[in-house]
Amino acid sequence: MPSVSRRQFLVGSGVLGALGVLGASAITWDELHHAASTGPLPAGSGILVVLTMYGGNDGINTVIPYADNAYHDARPELSYRPEEVLHLDGQLGLNPAMKGLAQLWGQHDLAIVRGVGYPKPDHSHFRSMDIWQTAVPDEPSPTGWVGRWLDATGDDPLRAVNIGSVLPTLAIGAKHTASALDPSSAPLSAQLKAELAGLAAADPHDSAAQGFVCSGYRSEQTVSQAFSSIETGKKAEAKSESGGNPLATQLDLVSQCIKAGVPTRVYSVGLGGFDTHADERHTQEQPLGRMDQAVSAFLRDMAGHPRGRDVVLLAYSEFGRRVTANASQGTDHGTAGPIFIAGSQVVGGFHGEEPSLTDLDDGDLKSTVDFRDVYHELLHRVVATDPTPVLGPGRRDLGLIT
Repeated sequence: MPSVSRRQFLVGSGVLGALGVLGASAITWDELHHAASTGPLPAGSGILVVLTMYGGNDGINTVIPYADNAYHDARPELSYRPEEVLHLDGQLGLNPAMKGLAQLWGQHDLAIVRGVGYPKPDHSHFRSMDIWQTAVPDEPSPTGWVGRWLDATGDDPLRAVNIGSVLPTLAIGAKHTASALDPSSAPLSAQLKAELAGLAAADPHDSAAQGFVCSGYRSEQTVSQAFSSIETGKKAEAKSESGGNPLATQLDLVSQCIKAGVPTRVYSVGLGGFDTHADERHTQEQPLGRMDQAVSAFLRDMAGHPRGRDVVLLAYSEFGRRVTANASQGTDHGTAGPIFIAGSQVVGGFHGEEPSLTDLDDGDLKSTVDFRDVYHELLHRVVATDPTPVLGPGRRDLGLIT
């Protein structure tokens, strides 16, 4: 057969994740195809969309304490004046680039959890993102929190889907991974599809390792089959409607999957550009605007569909920024920050205590909410699973979901 590189196969097929753990699924192709095509996600099943904002978003200039003199004193040129802010109450307001989320707030469809972090915070992008995605702050972990949910709940390759060609750590388990769907991928030729189908065929003379490989290919085919009708004809439409916004393209594909009834409970999407060390007002407003436009359009779209009430979106970043501006009118790596939870199921409003801008830990905000409690409620109330195998004991719900 023609030579096929790893990237050409994975990205060309449009789906990667089922090959992440070869042989993890022992179910046959026919059984998987039957589940994907005739067993759509039951109505009323919660759907979680996890948005990672890569780079360490400055939460202080996102949910802005415009009425606090300490804010203006710490950032005399970087702070926003009260009249520039989208007021949420008499103390806090959203960044002016976030008009869509401000509207969601007014509809009581947006929860803002303040002061979210973890014990003994780390200023490293890599380590902090690893902590958020594994939900294991104390030591490095080989598995992500969504991956451990996959390990604990079955072997259907469609249960979790990452939109993009690279699986984030959160999606990797010890036995199973999320599937991955690349919105920019090109389809394989009919010849290569036929040859890959041959690779998936079981043979009684196969060794155990060869059987694992075949099972992995069968899982990949199941995922490709499930999404093929959605991808065809939708990519060009999504690209034109997104206006070059990569997150809008990702969320458009999530929307199409949800509307089609694909039996996926967790979707993962991402957006970069939040590492704002210089000229922050302009630098941060650009990705915040893209995030706001994409998220608000996605939730408006979902609100008009019967499955819309089932959808909850989480948006987080690996850390916040330090309180005081640096010499380049940007901010340096910090600790705690706000996260957003949106959808018609959320208890809109503020949750968690607002961190003090003067009672600091060596210039950093002190966390008031452990991010694992947020995950606990999302797993419990949205995904409808026992969070303990994923997060361990001692975590609790915060009252974020109705």
